[in-house]
Amino acid sequence: MLCAAWPHVRSDLASTRRDAAAFLDGLEDNNAAVGRGSWATRWVRVGHAHRAVGDLHLKNGAFTESSEAFLCALTAFEVAWRLLGDDDPQRGEVLAQIEASLERFGSLEEGYEHVRVPCLDGVELRALYIAAAAPRSCAPAVICISSEEETAAALFGRLLPTVIGRRVSVLLVSHDDISDHPCGEPEFLLSCCLDHLSRRPEIDGTRVGVYGEGMAAALATDFATFDRRVAAAVCDGGIWKWARTRASIGWITRTAGQLDGGVELLARRQLVRRLRCPILVVASERGIVSLSEAANLRADCTSVGIDLELVHPRTTRTPVGDIENFVASDDCVFEWLDHKLATRFASSPSSAKCANAGEISL
Repeated sequence: MLCAAWPHVRSDLASTRRDAAAFLDGLEDNNAAVGRGSWATRWVRVGHAHRAVGDLHLKNGAFTESSEAFLCALTAFEVAWRLLGDDDPQRGEVLAQIEASLERFGSLEEGYEHVRVPCLDGVELRALYIAAAAPRSCAPAVICISSEEETAAALFGRLLPTVIGRRVSVLLVSHDDISDHPCGEPEFLLSCCLDHLSRRPEIDGTRVGVYGEGMAAALATDFATFDRRVAAAVCDGGIWKWARTRASIGWITRTAGQLDGGVELLARRQLVRRLRCPILVVASERGIVSLSEAANLRADCTSVGIDLELVHPRTTRTPVGDIENFVASDDCVFEWLDHKLATRFASSPSSAKCANAGEISL
């Protein structure tokens, strides 16, 4: 297995992620010649090869090289995981490989921490934490919430190669843990997470953002509205809440789809104005925000000077479903967060690739 994949393991993390992004962008052409299952198997082999290289480096005490190899393995396994259908039994096996690679990475000195966030009456919330590169005082941080469809470990395995080396710390919590926790509402629990980060000596509590995946994008909106300390939010901009409100009004008045345009515009603006921080909305077919809804929201916000930007992940259509280029999307989201959190109190222009106003191109 190692020999078969060896040509793919001689590059660093940056080139591994470029290869993964290029493969996902060209998947429609690749799919015509080779089935998704076959491609998934190839990427699993690449992941195993990277991890074997990482184990060799670890055995020889080359911790930096070992870390790089484990991060490459996580990227390869993530590609494989996305190529498999929701009901494919191999998905569970690939997730196990992601968790095993995370465990290997966590064994290094620069690994991540399992933390317990104190809430009320001694109750705690489980979370994963990785410190910013070159830790120092006053570093920004991001609270990441997994989607309802994935575990915290699955999201962490995907994001770790993206966030490693950045000057931002990450605290990751599970959507299910936040939604079903006995201690209280999600907004309160997320505020406890922000409290926890603020108490850490390396974190600047005035520069903490939130990033919600899937349905957690709505949770991120509610949290940013609830807690004014949130400095930047990757969320749904209130679209999910407005959709439910519109449906309720339509049901009560029996005028579904016939709401006055001015009333609808005013309602959207009122919702998004409750967010007092910069906003990035990720619109995709797989998420809760469609591109048309997000475009309307951005136009509304632009007209009244609200700092809202939009990103639409590159997506490849295949016979068995759409696959997003998670590499490009994740990099863009964290470049935006890097910029917004780094320049919260600065007037210097952005140096981030994705920090341009309006719609962000991937």
